Amino acid sequence: MTTLDVVRIDDPADERLADYNSLTDVVLRSKHEPAKGLYIAESSTVIRRALAAGHRPRSFLMAPKWLDSMSDLVAASGAPVYVAEEPLLKEITGFHLHRGALAAMHRPPLPSVHELLANARGGAGARRVAVLEDVVDHTNVGAAFRSAAALGVDAVLVSPRCSDPLYRRSVRVSMGTVFQVPWTRVEEWPAGLHGLREDGFTVAALALTDDSITLDELVANPPEKLALVLGTEGDGLTQGAVEAADLVVRIPMAGDVDSLNVAAASAVAFWATRV
Repeated sequence: MTTLDVVRIDDPADERLADYNSLTDVVLRSKHEPAKGLYIAESSTVIRRALAAGHRPRSFLMAPKWLDSMSDLVAASGAPVYVAEEPLLKEITGFHLHRGALAAMHRPPLPSVHELLANARGGAGARRVAVLEDVVDHTNVGAAFRSAAALGVDAVLVSPRCSDPLYRRSVRVSMGTVFQVPWTRVEEWPAGLHGLREDGFTVAALALTDDSITLDELVANPPEKLALVLGTEGDGLTQGAVEAADLVVRIPMAGDVDSLNVAAASAVAFWATRV
């Protein structure tokens, strides 16, 4: 029987907790995590999905009441488990842990875009891809991934300035589906969209232009391989992204509403183009 490596914590300044300190500092974490190859998984559900996807934990941090229900996970991993009372957990992390457990996870290396697309769908290759340009709100990134997982999108690509899908809030909002949907970053933007065309994709930019077609028109004559490009929360897609696309698509609107939140728009587009 595997013995749990449980460490009781009573000092928030314990140097072993460096991975978990000041998690509310968004700027610090966005700079710190990629450099260290680290991300934080929050809640037992998310942690289980991360481990099921083959991600390796560095350590766990949790309240005592969560130890029994997660003992199978932490024992199998061999990683240390730091246990602290809830008031101390809040002092360590800077926020209240509603679901009781965190894990510091090793960040897996990202594949190239071509490799990702070729290996999607069990090696059959991606047919439908979502591309997020400069979506900076972590909640929207997580929600888009959850919709992608639920509606059968084969892969997600994110622009260089898009928020990190493995940021704690993105992972939590996605309910761990960021581990389920293959994803990577497009290193050159918007030039990377031309690479999608070389891989046989029709690149469709969701935007409002005079020459745009409706989502209904796209669905009526769907391309074999489709990449849907969605833009940032405020201004939508950049002009460069629109110009790099094969066509521009708009979601028909009523009630004098001209656009949807990017997470809502992604769900509508993913559902309409499902295969």
